[in-house]
Parts: sequence; structure tokens; C-alpha cells
Amino acid sequence: MEAAVVKPLIKVAALCGSLRKGSFNRGLLRAAIELSKEESSLKGLEIEYIDISPLPFLNTDLEVNGTFPSAVEAFRQKILEADSILFASPEYNYSVTAPLKNAIDWASRPPNVWADKSAAIISAGGGFGGGRAQYHLRQIGVFLDLHFINKPEFFLNAFQSPAKFDTDGNLIDPATKEKLMQVLLSLHAFTSRLKVNAEIMVS
Repeated sequence: MEAAVVKPLIKVAALCGSLRKGSFNRGLLRAAIELSKEESSLKGLEIEYIDISPLPFLNTDLEVNGTFPSAVEAFRQKILEADSILFASPEYNYSVTAPLKNAIDWASRPPNVWADKSAAIISAGGGFGGGRAQYHLRQIGVFLDLHFINKPEFFLNAFQSPAKFDTDGNLIDPATKEKLMQVLLSLHAFTSRLKVNAEIMVS
């Protein structure tokens, strides 16, 4: 009898670039968390939403004797403990949002806690659905040593019919949920491969 394949536990830190309560991008992350709990194919994928709103603006004067403000220390620890990152962000002026860039910069301060983690990007907005922000984030990730999945890409025009979100910003469109599911499956598989390769190199 063939032994069942045991998938390693994958801890995902989910970050939203929008601070708005009813953010569509935050709605995408809520949907991702629900899918990870409901779908058997995502068993072992543990997604935790990490709030970036408490982070102060980056100011190296706040670094004292190698330590960071308490909110920054807590955030950096969450990123350090994660195996993977799930970014969800709208597009502001062809780029990532200021809150997300601020969070990225704090976690990149020495020692860079983004390094060698897998990542995926999802976005919702008008027009291109946040695509240009995604491409800019990928550029930033090169310097951070983040390893992004390449496919499937996920850009959602949130204003096209049929309605994608309800009035509270919750994802309600079945087709979009299926696309989100495919992103999570790809992230899960890619992160698992990276973990296995890392364990082989250590052994």
C-alpha cells in the first residue's frame, strides 16, 4: 500500500497594502484565509493576516542599539516566522501603496527578514486591476531576495459586472474565488519545494 504524502506546514503572512476597512484587497485576503480552512487541497497552508497599520513611518532614529520600536519588532518577528508572504495591494500612481512600502522597508532593515521566502501577489482595483503595482513589487522583491511565483497572475478589476464584492468588501464572485484558489495552490506547491530543497542542503 502506497504511503500517503504528508505536506509540510506552510505558514503564510498575509499583508494588505490598503488600510481602508472595506478594502477589496483585504477582502481578497479574507477569502484566501477562508479557502485555506475549507479546501482539503490546501491542507497545511496556514494564512495569518498581519496588520501593518500600527507601524510608524520608517525613521532610523527610532532604531536604538540595534532594536526597533515595539510595533516594528512584532511585525518583523511575524515575517521572520513565516515561510511565505501573500501580498494584496491596490495600485497608487503606478506603484505600491505607501503603507505597504513602509512595511517592506522596516522588515528589510538589517537583518533583512524577507530573504529566501516565497511570495505571491494578488490585487483588486480599476482598469488593470493593480497590475502595475504588482510589477513594481516584483522589482522591489529582487533586492529583498523574495521568490515570487510567476503563474497564475491575479489582477482583478473590481468594478466590472457581475459584482465581485458585497458592500462590506467580502469576495462573493465564484469565478474569482476559483482564480484565487489557483494562486494559493501554486504558492503552496512552490513553498513546499523550497522547504524541501532547503532541508536537503542543510542535511
